[in-house]
Amino acid sequence: MFSKFFISRPIFATVISIIIVLMGLIAIKGLPIQEYPSIVPPQISVQAVYPGADAQTLSKTVAAPLEEAINGVKNMIYMKSTASPSGVLTLSVSFKVGTDSAVAKVDVNNRVQTALSRLPEVVRRQGISVRERSPDILKVFAFTSEKSKHNTLYIANYVLINVLGNLKRIPGVGEAIIFGDQNYSMRVWLKPDKLAYYGLTTTDVINAIRSQNDQFAAGRIGQEPIKNKQTYTYTVTTKGRLKTVKEFQNIIIRSNSDGSALKLKDVARVELGSERYYLEGSFNNHPSVFVGIFLSPGANALSVSKSVDNTMKDLLKRFPSDLKYHNVYDTTKFVRESIKEVIYTFLFAIFLVIIVIYLFLGTIRATIIPVLAIPVSIIGTFAGFYAAGFSINFLTLFGLILAIGLVVDDAIVVIENVDRILNTNTENLSVKDAVIRAMSEITRPIVAIVLVLSAVFIPASFIGGFSGKMYQQFALTIATSVIISGIVALTLTPAMCAVFLKKERKKQFWLTRKFNILFYNITKSFTKGVRRTIRFSAFSVVLFIIMLVAADFVINKLPTGLVPSEDKGAIIVIDYLMPGASLSRTVKVQKDINTMLLNNPNITTVGSMAGLDLFTFSYKTDAGTGFVHLKDWSKRKESSQEIARRLIGRFSQYKKAYVIALNPPPIMGMSITGGFEMYVQDRTGSDIRLLNKYAQEIVRKANRKPELTMVRSTLNTNVPQYRITVDREKAKSLGVPIASIFTTLQATFGTAYANDFNLYGRVYHVNIQSEGNFRKNIKDYNDVFVRSTNGDLIPISSLVSFKRIIGPSIVQRFNGFQSTEITGQPRFGYSSGDAMRAIQEVAKEV
Repeated sequence: MFSKFFISRPIFATVISIIIVLMGLIAIKGLPIQEYPSIVPPQISVQAVYPGADAQTLSKTVAAPLEEAINGVKNMIYMKSTASPSGVLTLSVSFKVGTDSAVAKVDVNNRVQTALSRLPEVVRRQGISVRERSPDILKVFAFTSEKSKHNTLYIANYVLINVLGNLKRIPGVGEAIIFGDQNYSMRVWLKPDKLAYYGLTTTDVINAIRSQNDQFAAGRIGQEPIKNKQTYTYTVTTKGRLKTVKEFQNIIIRSNSDGSALKLKDVARVELGSERYYLEGSFNNHPSVFVGIFLSPGANALSVSKSVDNTMKDLLKRFPSDLKYHNVYDTTKFVRESIKEVIYTFLFAIFLVIIVIYLFLGTIRATIIPVLAIPVSIIGTFAGFYAAGFSINFLTLFGLILAIGLVVDDAIVVIENVDRILNTNTENLSVKDAVIRAMSEITRPIVAIVLVLSAVFIPASFIGGFSGKMYQQFALTIATSVIISGIVALTLTPAMCAVFLKKERKKQFWLTRKFNILFYNITKSFTKGVRRTIRFSAFSVVLFIIMLVAADFVINKLPTGLVPSEDKGAIIVIDYLMPGASLSRTVKVQKDINTMLLNNPNITTVGSMAGLDLFTFSYKTDAGTGFVHLKDWSKRKESSQEIARRLIGRFSQYKKAYVIALNPPPIMGMSITGGFEMYVQDRTGSDIRLLNKYAQEIVRKANRKPELTMVRSTLNTNVPQYRITVDREKAKSLGVPIASIFTTLQATFGTAYANDFNLYGRVYHVNIQSEGNFRKNIKDYNDVFVRSTNGDLIPISSLVSFKRIIGPSIVQRFNGFQSTEITGQPRFGYSSGDAMRAIQEVAKEV
């Protein structure tokens, strides 16, 4: 008999259990701690920049070639791209769960390289980045100058040089970014009137900068081979790239015959400015710079968060005076508090199990034995976590709570049988012999119990899709703990019975006696009920069938969903102004919204970014995003969902913008703001306005559904724009290169990238653009000239025509087709499953 070996060797049985516990304790240290299991697909982000390009041009000339090359990469699920009016394209490729993101990055990068020759030259010169991007945002920090000693440009670049690199090197940090790309840039602000006065064009300025701000290799003196032997070899250095504003100001544009020179400062203003100017951040209405920290797939969120906080505390000691940072958005705070609650529940469950065991077994000695099985089985389960690649999360912890009641069952079966033999046998068996006899009777039943319970839970791990991945760890947690409890019941429990149990029974505690009397009476009543049920078996069967039908009816009526929405101690506020509104208008609106939010007694801080549309994660001048931090759960009565609903009601009276308040998603990385997301594709290649027509029809019908609210499309084709048409025949007849016309337009009204310069050990861009006063309206084109091949200056207004139109602010693509994203939320009282069914019904109608 298997257990007899351990009954005779209790120390050996104890050592086995100790080894199981030690394996579990060691595994705990290496297990990631997460809110939910890792079900978010790994993502690779591809980013390209086309300065001055509109969204449609960016989508057609950059997104389409890249997607054609990337499509079909190994393990890809889907890909989506967003072309923003800021000239930035973000393409995200999602892979199957479990794919090695490092390998996926290499595969995507190889595909990108094959598409480079098909991209515009300016895009290639700017460079294309391919990064591992976890959609799981961990933290958002705001850096502020409390007394306004430092402007946001200084703060952003101090953070870039001294903070960002340290954060990226923390194990578990997937990416750390500064929102808004506020890197230093040598900005050359052209004055078109001065250029016209001196007979120059923007191309002349660009060529002068490129020729004089460059790095040159001058070689070496005395380098072999050489006829005469040299004693020394000298490296020759020369001044290469320019560094200071003054050096750029003195770039020579043209030399005159009298020896004088026309310099850059004569036709432009030069300053050390920002790479881009499409975002302005504020923290509690103080100008701020925001940094987002993203988690690596499978990393321990709590451990990484702690490392980030410790790193920031160390870096704070070296910050310049008046530079502070604030934790604006922290997803781990909710996880930390929730895990505490789960642990309290876990300990309380153990306490209840111990009380129940004592009441039924009646002695402390007998109670100790199954209680010992709890830590061995539960802690040992963590070793199974480690082997299976699981994490410590809500579902695995809830699985362990449920398993507490199961893991003691086998031990109780052993003790009850041993106790029965000790009290009923007439052979005067010793405790050891009684245990041996008991185990000979119940070894097979214990194995059967383990197999039956495993057969119940293990099949759940084979369910496919996100739901299957979600609850796989829950099912296997219970199965693993039950298997370990079976091992304990066959090894440790019989050995402990032989050591702890005694033949003589002491007088029971009065509470135990009272409980036994009560339980006897309940058993007696239950037995009578069973007899009646057997007597009227037909009625019992009918009643059972009725209960099954009723249960099926109720199940079908109950709302469904993957996971419920949670109060995470934060709210996300997104606002939209009239299409095409300027960034300065958005900043003013954002300030009004922040003031309203800060006056709410439930809100502590507000970090907002004017120019960021969080729904599409793109930069738009007419959109803004705010991260609202709520008071601690113990200090407020309303939940975040209730606070968000109240805010929406208040914002509905604000006429300057459309403002929505949203609860963060229950599973970080599955979406930006919770609710649902769907894409409407145009597979015919027709006009984008037709796509918008169908999308808006879906939105209108969806918002009439009682299950849905705040349904909207990310596509807006009513943004005011100008279309420029070049008279190519006239340009050709006048000897004006077409490329020169577009270069001039880009350098005047967009941003022209010249080359690079070095500063503080880093490389930054040199960008050219007209002064603000010369690009306020369409009439400013009259002051811009291009040069023909014979040297004549031709006003650009004579070669182009302008037409006011409306068009899209952003253009999205999904799996290679032009698309629009539709997002929405379930209305209060409805689940995410109800919302999904409702939006699917609407989509079928349209």
